[in-house]
Amino acid sequence: MIEKKGDGLCVIGPMLIANASALLKAGRGFLREAATVGDVVFDLSAVAETDSSALSVIFGLLRTARDCGVTLRVTNPPASMISQAALYGVSESLSFA
Repeated sequence: MIEKKGDGLCVIGPMLIANASALLKAGRGFLREAATVGDVVFDLSAVAETDSSALSVIFGLLRTARDCGVTLRVTNPPASMISQAALYGVSESLSFA
């Protein structure tokens, strides 16, 4: 589940294949609305569990943010996501804050 948190977003719960489409859809909707904000924080501190689909969600949201003229900063990624990003060789592309 994604919740609006100030000028940013916070994911609460798992980021798994079962909810990846819903997370991406909700995140994209917020980013399109936030096009005038300029800088959006995507806080992952409350993410309970991830699989590789979580990276797909992050990349999808980064593309949407870029298309909307918004800077998306991903903060507090769980250790499992950092490990998966390293495993797939995409760590540098994500630049977690």
